Amino acid sequence: MRLSEFRDAVAVAFGQEYAPTLCREMALTSLDSLTAQQALDKGIAPRDVWHALCDQMDVDPAVRAGRDPRMIIPPRR
Repeated sequence: MRLSEFRDAVAVAFGQEYAPTLCREMALTSLDSLTAQQALDKGIAPRDVWHALCDQMDVDPAVRAGRDPRMIIPPRR
């Protein structure tokens, strides 16, 4: 998953206006309480951040797949 795909998936799942705030403000417990943005800045793979965000926000599995039904987000490591 590329960073652009991550940003797109977050915007689709949580809304274009809420997504940046969510990534900047919400601490992800499975990533040592880093925010999504901090985790990405530290070099954590976007797919790992995406799965942590989805787990914490209890995102529906259909939404986890992203906007494009042909796009398959890699499973967690």
